[in-house]
Amino acid sequence: MKDIVFCSNNCFVLYSAAVQAKNSESKESVPSLPQSPMKERPPKAFHQYSNNISTLDVHCLPQLQEKVSPPSSPPIMFPPAFEAAKVEAKPDELKVTVKLKPRLKAIHSSLDDCRPPSKKWKGMKWKKWSIQIVIPKGSFKPPGEEEIDEFLKKLGTTLKPDPVPKDYRKCCFCHEEGDGLTDGPARLLNLDLDLWVHLNCALWSTEVYETQAGALINVELALRRGLQMKCMFCHKMGATSGCHRLRCTNIYHFTCAIKAQCMFFKDKTMLCPMHKPKGTHEQELSYFAVFRRVYVQRDEVRQIASIVQRGERDHTFRVGSLIFHAVGQLLPQQMQAFHSSKALFPVGYEASRLYWSMRYANRRCRYLCSIEEKDGLPLFVIKVVEQGHEDLVLSDTTPK
Repeated sequence: MKDIVFCSNNCFVLYSAAVQAKNSESKESVPSLPQSPMKERPPKAFHQYSNNISTLDVHCLPQLQEKVSPPSSPPIMFPPAFEAAKVEAKPDELKVTVKLKPRLKAIHSSLDDCRPPSKKWKGMKWKKWSIQIVIPKGSFKPPGEEEIDEFLKKLGTTLKPDPVPKDYRKCCFCHEEGDGLTDGPARLLNLDLDLWVHLNCALWSTEVYETQAGALINVELALRRGLQMKCMFCHKMGATSGCHRLRCTNIYHFTCAIKAQCMFFKDKTMLCPMHKPKGTHEQELSYFAVFRRVYVQRDEVRQIASIVQRGERDHTFRVGSLIFHAVGQLLPQQMQAFHSSKALFPVGYEASRLYWSMRYANRRCRYLCSIEEKDGLPLFVIKVVEQGHEDLVLSDTTPK
C-alpha cells in the first residue's frame, strides 16, 4: 500500500491508495480526473524527508489547466492570526488545508504616535473687529454727575447712601484728625476717655515697646514727655520719635519724620537726615503697615470711673451695640426704692442701642432707654426711633 503526499505551504496531506481503489470501484460516486495534456507520464521521483514518516513514493499530480483569473475583487478579511482558516471544498474536489502565519503588530516608535491627531482648522483662525464711533455734528456736552444723579433719582433705580459723618477724633501726638493711611500713621487707638493716638505714632515713640500679645506699654509716659518736646519739622508740641544717634537732640512726630526723609530701620530705630547713611541700607524699613492685633494697655476700671466723675462733659462710651450717654444720680431718700439685689436704677440714666426692628425682619432701628421717677418709684422708658415712622414710647415699672 502506497500513499500519495501533497506538499502545499509547509503542510502535508496524505491520501491512501486503498481509499482511491475503493473510490474507483464506485463509478457513480467519484468521476475520473481529467487527463493531463502530457502524453508521457513523468518518471517516479523518490524524496526522503527527515521526519518520523517512513520512506514514501511521491507521485506528481496531474497538472490542471490554467484558468483565466477573474476580475479583481475587494480584499478578503482573514480571521484572527491564532486560528487557522479552513477552506472547505466540494466532496468531488481535492481538499487543501491552508495555515496562515500570524502578522506582527506594529510597534509605535514614541508616545506621540498614540495621541489622537490634532484638529485642523479650516478657514480663518482670527477675525478682526473694527469699531466706528459716530460723533454728532454741532456742540455736544456730555451730562455731568449731578444730571446723572437727578436722572437716576427720577427713575428710582438707585439709593444714594447717607454721607459719612466727619471723624473729629484727634491724635494727641501728631494732632491730625481721623484714621491715617495704612502705610502711614495707621488707625486710631483709644488711650483714655476722649484721648486717641495713631498706632504708628505710639509704636515709634522712644519709650514705647510692644509685648508678645500686642499690648503697647508706656504710651502715657511718652505722651507726658511729648507735651514738652517740640518737633524739628513742624515746630509743634507732641514729638516723641527721636534720632538714635548719640548726643543728637533732633526729635520729630512720626508723620513729620516721614516728610523730613528720616531713615527708619527694622530694629525700631530712626536716624535724622543729618546722620542717616547715604544710599540704601539693608536694614532700612520702607513699609509701615501693621495688620496684627495691637492695643494700648490701660486700666479700664479707672477709665469707667473717670466717665462718672467728668459729669456733663461731651463724650461717648460704647460697648458693642450699646452707647452710653448719661449715668444719672440717686438722692439719699431714693436709695431704698431705686435698687435691687443685683442692680442700681439711677434717675437720669440714658443709653441707646441699635437692634432689630419690630416692624421689619431685615432692618435695624434705634432704641433709646432711660430711667425716670414716678410716684417715688423708678419708671423704665424705651423710645423706638425708626426712619419713616413716628417715635413709639414704651414704659413700665420693671426693666423686664
